[in-house]
Amino acid sequence: MNAKTADKIATGVIYAISAIVALILIAMLAFILVRGVPHLSWHFLTSPAKAFEAGGGIGIQLFNSFYLLILAMVISFPIALGAAIYLNEYAKKSKFTTVVRTAIEILSSLPSVVVGLFGFLIFVVQFHFGFSILSGAIALTFFNLPLLTRSIETSLAQIPNLQREAGSALGLSRWETVIHVILPAAVPSIVTGVVLSAGRVFGEAAALIYTAGQSAPALNFADWNPFNIASPLSPMRPAETLAVHIWKINSEGIMPDLDAVSAGASAVLIIVVLLFNLSARKIGAQLYKKLTSA
Repeated sequence: MNAKTADKIATGVIYAISAIVALILIAMLAFILVRGVPHLSWHFLTSPAKAFEAGGGIGIQLFNSFYLLILAMVISFPIALGAAIYLNEYAKKSKFTTVVRTAIEILSSLPSVVVGLFGFLIFVVQFHFGFSILSGAIALTFFNLPLLTRSIETSLAQIPNLQREAGSALGLSRWETVIHVILPAAVPSIVTGVVLSAGRVFGEAAALIYTAGQSAPALNFADWNPFNIASPLSPMRPAETLAVHIWKINSEGIMPDLDAVSAGASAVLIIVVLLFNLSARKIGAQLYKKLTSA
């Protein structure tokens, strides 16, 4: 067998494997969407769930998912950004940076259920936060922080050193160079990483079962005082998210229209994650144009 034939065979095998993976993904998405989309309606997306009667929706669970996601990203993004800037722009090879990178790798390899149990023991029990949005957001921070830190660090590392040297030549300090030169240039890939990690967090269930809880109390959407437990903005209330809701109703089996609600909720979850993934690069490119237009 000559080199050209071997190359064609290897290329064909790679294309075939890629096609199989793509077909599996497309088939899975199509199965979920075909079963779930017919059940979607404005009533389904906005009404509260019902346990023992048909006709319930996912309104509160959908709101909880977005609220938890926002809180988790507000907590984790500044920490991840600071850690990535330090590791890529300031840190030298030493035992300390080796320990930090090892800790990030260990955190990224932990199963989400372990993170959830850790959050339950520390935040729910020891800190007496109870099953709450705050406990869930902090647990999701531990879950999301390693991936987000590595993503931002990779984005910063892709910026050519020539831009750092140009900043120094203009008399900028290292910090000013990072803020005014490196970060604007890295915005597209940073935003892409943030949006992708947000999609991953949005679909998380195991870590939230033990921290945010499995109940969704009725909310008073006319009360936006975060210190009232019935307020949608209260961080101390239990909050069943969409992913946890799907797991719960399938495990309990007490809902009359279980199949319809489960299929519809799964379709919503998939659609939201797809929107996160598809919009990531577009948002990053638009921000880059805005930040570098001057």
